[in-house]
Amino acid sequence: MQMRVVNLEEKARLIEERHKYKLIAELNDYQFKLVKAKREFIWHSHEETDEMFFVVEGQMKLATREEVFELKKGELIIVPKGVEHKPICDTEWTVMLVEPSGTLNTGNAGGPLTDTDLEWI
Repeated sequence: MQMRVVNLEEKARLIEERHKYKLIAELNDYQFKLVKAKREFIWHSHEETDEMFFVVEGQMKLATREEVFELKKGELIIVPKGVEHKPICDTEWTVMLVEPSGTLNTGNAGGPLTDTDLEWI
């Protein structure tokens, strides 16, 4: 593996289309992904893994069935495995996710919003 510095803001500027997950780094069997979005996502959970959301640009909400969390640039939240959740973004934001390789963005829900075509940037 080649060592390199990854600048999150520079990588975020490379993303031209919304809702397409981009790979920026790997650590053991974990992938670091960036996505630019402006939408309310679907309810889903990940039964096998926790999921980390780190806001790189903008702000977002993360809803669980019990609570809605508001996050701004520089903040992160960990969703424990098995907890049903959905990201909500009224304005455009960029978020980094850290999760095991092969984790689907739609978790157990599947469907047309599942992104399996991950590109390195």
